[in-house]
Amino acid sequence: MDPADGLLDHPYDVYRRLRDTAPVHRIAGPDGTPAWIVTRYDDVRAALADPRLSLDKRYATAGTYKGFSLPPALDANLLNMDPPDHTRIRRLVGRAFTPRRIEQLRGPIRRTADRLLDALGSHGTTDLIASYAAPLPITVICDLLGIPDEHRLDFRVWTDTLVAPDPAAGPAAAKEAVVAMLGFFTRLLADKRREPADDLLSDLIAVRDEGDRLSEDELMSLAFLILFAGYENTVQLIGNAVLAVFQHPGQLAALREDPARLPAATEEFLRYEGPALLAIRRFPVEDDGGTSRFERSRELGDIGGVTVPAGETVWVSPSAANRDPDRFPDPDRLDLARDASGHLALGHGIHYCLGAPLARAETEIALAALLERFPDLALAEPTPRWRNSLRARGLLALQVSY
Repeated sequence: MDPADGLLDHPYDVYRRLRDTAPVHRIAGPDGTPAWIVTRYDDVRAALADPRLSLDKRYATAGTYKGFSLPPALDANLLNMDPPDHTRIRRLVGRAFTPRRIEQLRGPIRRTADRLLDALGSHGTTDLIASYAAPLPITVICDLLGIPDEHRLDFRVWTDTLVAPDPAAGPAAAKEAVVAMLGFFTRLLADKRREPADDLLSDLIAVRDEGDRLSEDELMSLAFLILFAGYENTVQLIGNAVLAVFQHPGQLAALREDPARLPAATEEFLRYEGPALLAIRRFPVEDDGGTSRFERSRELGDIGGVTVPAGETVWVSPSAANRDPDRFPDPDRLDLARDASGHLALGHGIHYCLGAPLARAETEIALAALLERFPDLALAEPTPRWRNSLRARGLLALQVSY
């Protein structure tokens, strides 16, 4: 039996077993190819910042899981890059996601949240994912990039097809989604070149066309990644946070009593039920001996290790690390008074989530607006269904009454 069997259905039970058994396990990847999974906090944190574990698919050996099958025009993004290209491109776009810039976006985000809640009326039932948790981040990121309203629903459908494919649809659905996205971004960039505006995408085009610091594939891939990640991570975050707090009435009461707890509560939501079960796959880079030594070190100074062959797929699990009792006591309990700093839900090291300040702000604002508007909000579905995805830990739907 594969040691990771049951990961989709009971992830934290599986992670507990893996952590208790060994630091690193050889498993079958999502497509059946062999991979290695890392689950303990210290090991995951070290791996996320280890330069010997590359995101560049050129280092993958044949028959290794590589992730999405994307054309070069969408694949030349930060999730497949190491320095120096990663450093160059991240620096170009980083200023759009600084804490200061995000503070300026809080007002527009709150207005978007209020508008979505207005549309629900004063009472009723709704799928909170479809009516609130999904349209809020897609609206915010599309406004930031300058993407017209009429294309936003299409993009949600395409990303859902890639991240959590319907098994009944077969591989053709994912290929069709990729073709559609490629055509969409090709037309969008052409439109922005003809009619630039005051938005991030026009700024990136100017960087490409005037300074030539981005290739055309890098430009399109960067636009794709910002839109994709800006939507995907945050919709899971908002939905998971709402479910978690409503499953813990005592924590919900404390949050209603003191909304100033929301920033700290958001860190605990990230730790408790983050937006991904696994981080982006990595590949050990070959050293002089032909293998990469993935080492783990303990506070007492003893060093052990597991030898992972160069080029094989390594999965590191922030979700498992965030439930490690050696780092977070009683980790399976949601505790909004906990010091959850140091969690790894948004990564660590040079690949730390570029949009982390925006995701945090959107989650805080979404919850604040929701709790203020509907004091009698309640879960209407006792057992919500999770998406069939290792990449996106999120809900298919979240039925609530208000």
